[in-house]
Amino acid sequence: MTGLRPRIVSVGTAVPSTSYTQQEVLDFFGVDDPRVTGVFLNSAIERRHLTLPPAAVDGSWRTETQGELLRKHRASGIEMGSRAVEECLKSEGAHLSDVRHLCCVTSTGLLTPGFSARLVKELGLATSCSRLDVVGMGCNAGLNALSALSDWALAHPGQLGVMVCLEACSAAYVFDGTMRTSVVNSLFGDGAAAVGVRADLATAEPEAEGPALLKFASTMMPEAIEAMRYDWDDDQGKFSFYLDRDVPYVVGASAEEVVGRLLAGTGVRRADISHWLIHSGGKKVIDSVRVNLGLTVHDVRHTTGVLRDYGNLSSGSFLFSYNRLLDEGLANSGDYGVLMTMGPGSTIETALVQW
Repeated sequence: MTGLRPRIVSVGTAVPSTSYTQQEVLDFFGVDDPRVTGVFLNSAIERRHLTLPPAAVDGSWRTETQGELLRKHRASGIEMGSRAVEECLKSEGAHLSDVRHLCCVTSTGLLTPGFSARLVKELGLATSCSRLDVVGMGCNAGLNALSALSDWALAHPGQLGVMVCLEACSAAYVFDGTMRTSVVNSLFGDGAAAVGVRADLATAEPEAEGPALLKFASTMMPEAIEAMRYDWDDDQGKFSFYLDRDVPYVVGASAEEVVGRLLAGTGVRRADISHWLIHSGGKKVIDSVRVNLGLTVHDVRHTTGVLRDYGNLSSGSFLFSYNRLLDEGLANSGDYGVLMTMGPGSTIETALVQW
């Protein structure tokens, strides 16, 4: 088989050094409302990596201003993103000087210049490195950006492009005691994930360089456009994220349709998919997608494992699952996989890959 094929050639992840169990987070904020504790302790999450607010003089936690949250977004994003990129390059034996394109994805704050410019400076990347910042698209954005990176790789054969998702979700928290904010605060964790993509001529041993990106497909549900969104909270003086309680069912009901379009015309059937790497959006989201696609608990083991150990890492979650699949060593030449993310819009993004 000949022709250019963009491939995932490397991946790297990074999280903050501090992590907490769900009970430790509740204890930190002094939460004893049974409704809130129930949300935290029944989330299928055991631990999350977070950068919690600084302590006040008396040892209690202090509410962060929006300015402080934005500074946390910048500092945490640069630190985690740098480590994720370095790990990504190390896993392929590549160097910082090899990076020709950098795409940065985030939804946990606004920054100008964006993370792409700041990582070029922080890492010492070539000043000629082309850049793209994808901001505010939410948890689905990793696949939106990967699609753009795949196109860039096809237009620049042999050159290395890197996408990095930098999500300091604890820089988007609001603590007001309401169930609205408690659901968000119980779910999201901090983390960054980077992926390297290169387009070369197809070879007889594709497994040597990772899976080929064969096709992307997406669907948007405009009727649910307000189901996941940022609002400005005048009382708190902060942006506040909102998740509608029906999000899992809206997403699950559309999963089969978008996967059908992803596979249409490829000759690949759903039964041919060996690996499902789905965004760890929450227990109900995972269960809804699994039921609607007829998947087993084993099929989504990486997704549920990431949720358990990290929480919802927003746009980079699916790459943490991909990393776990690689660690298993069970992806064989010829295997097909589906990557799936979902987020505001409401939107589902998918990609078909083959080892």
